[in-house]
Amino acid sequence: MPLVVPGVTADNVSADEAQVWLSKLAGKTLTEGPSTETTFCKTELPQQTRVIEPGMMVTKDYQPDRLNVQVKEDGTVSHVYHVSSLSPPPKTLLHVAHANKPPPPLKQPTNPSHLSLGQQSLHGSPKQKLKSSIQRSIRQSILTTYPLLTPHIDEVLPKKHSLEQIKLPDRAALFVIDGHPIVYQQDNNANRVLLPHLRLVHRFPQCFPTVRIDRGAIRFVLSGATLMAPGLTSKGGRLPIPEGGDGDGDEEEGEEGVKVPNEGPDEDGHWSRELEKGEPVVIMAEGKEEAAAVGILVMGTKDIKEKGKGPVMEEAHYLGDGLWGLSVE
Repeated sequence: MPLVVPGVTADNVSADEAQVWLSKLAGKTLTEGPSTETTFCKTELPQQTRVIEPGMMVTKDYQPDRLNVQVKEDGTVSHVYHVSSLSPPPKTLLHVAHANKPPPPLKQPTNPSHLSLGQQSLHGSPKQKLKSSIQRSIRQSILTTYPLLTPHIDEVLPKKHSLEQIKLPDRAALFVIDGHPIVYQQDNNANRVLLPHLRLVHRFPQCFPTVRIDRGAIRFVLSGATLMAPGLTSKGGRLPIPEGGDGDGDEEEGEEGVKVPNEGPDEDGHWSRELEKGEPVVIMAEGKEEAAAVGILVMGTKDIKEKGKGPVMEEAHYLGDGLWGLSVE
């Protein structure tokens, strides 16, 4: 069953919904405009949402499905919670401090420090053919970072065809060949790692390390929320199970001197070695066949299992985002 893009009904969300929304909203200002790295569009909040601003008188009535978003005097989000988490369900009015003080105006959005892949409309420069030396460098970088692509590299990057670059906002770049997006690079990426475009991942799904989110996390990942550990450690999630217990598989000598590791997913979707912090990873989804997102781990999979909480991925490119919808013809 293929994945759906945002706007299509997904399964029920998990019990960690409030925590996920907090990670998505904390420190941001709510705005009527489009979401950026420092702002969040109010229209993207769940239908049953109450925004609590300084000076407001609100009731803590027992509505378990309603999301309460509390903002500080500077307009940024400080707390996100469900009233159902309070015990016992309160029946009185809650008086938020500074009742006689009007709420502050929302801050205007600031320019993000890097490319926002989540923006609905992403525009790039005209395609530019790259020098042969740069094409060779990118080819080698792809093989080094994703050695499982080695048997397919001539299909990915045909030698008699030219690799082209599309410059994106904030000094990011997308590399395409024959109208096919291959990899992209963001300037703020610490090691300037080349990350695969999801269309490449869908063509060669066995060639990229993967983890799997549960059904409840799908809607959040496809709306650009930070992926949190509970979405991977739950029953429907999948984290690696190293073969032999040490995660060190055999290697084979591939084309162009690249060692091809003997690794991959098992029948249940567990990758065969632990993945490290800073490593690119593809996000699969419970009950779906196609990858949902790609990004960089901010926590190794071994630590994810041990801690079971916190953000686990950044630089996410996901189905339906601006990079996915960018025309490369």
